[in-house]
Amino acid sequence: MTDHVLALPDVDLAYDLRGPAPAESSHRPLLMIGQPMTAEGFAALASYFPERTVITYDPRGLGRSVRKDGRSDNSPIVQAEDVHALISALNLGPVDLFASSGGAVTALALVTAHPGDVATLVAHEPPILSVLPDADAAARGQAQVRDAYQAKGSFAGMAAFIAYTSWQGEFTDAFFAQPPADPAMFGMPTEDDGTRDDPLLSDLSWAITGYTPDIDALRAAPTRVVIGVGAESAGVLTGRTAEATAALLDSTAVVFPSHHGGFTGPDSGYPGQPEPFAHRLRQLLDEDRV
Repeated sequence: MTDHVLALPDVDLAYDLRGPAPAESSHRPLLMIGQPMTAEGFAALASYFPERTVITYDPRGLGRSVRKDGRSDNSPIVQAEDVHALISALNLGPVDLFASSGGAVTALALVTAHPGDVATLVAHEPPILSVLPDADAAARGQAQVRDAYQAKGSFAGMAAFIAYTSWQGEFTDAFFAQPPADPAMFGMPTEDDGTRDDPLLSDLSWAITGYTPDIDALRAAPTRVVIGVGAESAGVLTGRTAEATAALLDSTAVVFPSHHGGFTGPDSGYPGQPEPFAHRLRQLLDEDRV
């Protein structure tokens, strides 16, 4: 692996190149992106694609990518332009793209704005609240996570986030009638750690969950768009958003092993099943070989 920095006017974008040089591979380059996950979160998955040039990166303001725009909010449209700049600078397009969580939302925005950049997109569990039948209630639940974080810090915020993202089905009155989630129930400390700028627990990434996909543009793009969903995500928030997004695209979400972060390795706080996950991803990508 080699690490690099692409200097753009408002961000120094850190990225990594893994595997063979593009000229030495018979496969398209494979780009992997997440949000708020940085490049290191894809190390396990990338290791199962030794035949490809794999590109990973840190989204602006996260990890090694230093913002120069004076902002702290996270926009999928802005990040899509960063990914477009990276693909253009490397002169590797069109690439295959695996995108996870908020990165999957960025990827949908990228295909909308620059459809020639991507041959096959596998967007795994994009957390787009607007596609849900209970979108307003889902947004209310998200606000509860933010409020818990602002009031008591990361541990209270993460407990609320776990309760929110693990709720089965639509967000009914029963969800909102629950007492606040206790961090101790999840083995976390209860004290306030003092942070208020976490991209997952604050409202800094609400532009991602609030994104409205341009379904007509996605349908018209030459890109093959596949929506993925974890086998363990049935009925929970990101499983429902994945299935609803796929339905809008007149398709069915493709099931992957494990959970929302099912591609992560044992070094992850919540490891998945990276080898069978990679096998499923390879099957999908090989269906559209050059």
